[in-house]
Amino acid sequence: MDESRSVTEILQHLQAGEIHMDGYVPWGSNYTFIVTMTHEGVEMEAVYKPREGEQPLWDFPTGTLCSRERAAYLVSDWLKWDVIPPTILREGPQGWGSVQFFIDHDPEENFFTFRDDYGADLRLVALLDLIINNADRKGGHVIVGTDGRLWAIDHGIAFHDEPKLRTVIWDYVGEPFEADWVGRMEALQMELASGSELLPQLQELLSRRELQAMQNRLAKLLNQPIFPEPGPGRPYPWPLV
Repeated sequence: MDESRSVTEILQHLQAGEIHMDGYVPWGSNYTFIVTMTHEGVEMEAVYKPREGEQPLWDFPTGTLCSRERAAYLVSDWLKWDVIPPTILREGPQGWGSVQFFIDHDPEENFFTFRDDYGADLRLVALLDLIINNADRKGGHVIVGTDGRLWAIDHGIAFHDEPKLRTVIWDYVGEPFEADWVGRMEALQMELASGSELLPQLQELLSRRELQAMQNRLAKLLNQPIFPEPGPGRPYPWPLV
């Protein structure tokens, strides 16, 4: 990410910038576009996912994937884990959708090529996936920017109220969570119970059942703060990358 700009500045640019469509990303199941955001004479690349381009799924309500992208960012940001690029919701050339800061990276690199070099960061991504119930953590959904920083992307299929965790990151089963991670999770649990800051934002994006399920997952993880074994069913996404 551009270290010369604050997250607040990037979010403002995403929200206020004029969107120019640069190209279509062909390898996803939903419509995804690379765009240039121009604001006050400054250009910035972003990823635009319009709601109308989302393919219907049997187990997720139609037209909610872009909201889940935003919700995942809000949770990561509140936890101060900062593993998801700044993400907003706004109107665009193809209608309402999510707009996420573009991370310049080598598309040939993925979890399977750099897993041994980013253990601590990947553990944090794996823990976030447990909290948000990510059903699609493919190997290509973790990337390393040209600055060497690891990022997690593509969170449209998350927050279901039923267990849906599917991920390629099962390397840390049985390992304990770090103490500071547990502290932030406890703070998140209290925040969701009090409803003072984050909860009202998430209520606009997720259903009551989905929010309650996330609170239940948090409680379970805090009761046994170790990386769990895969559950029943299909614990891996497909394709893996």
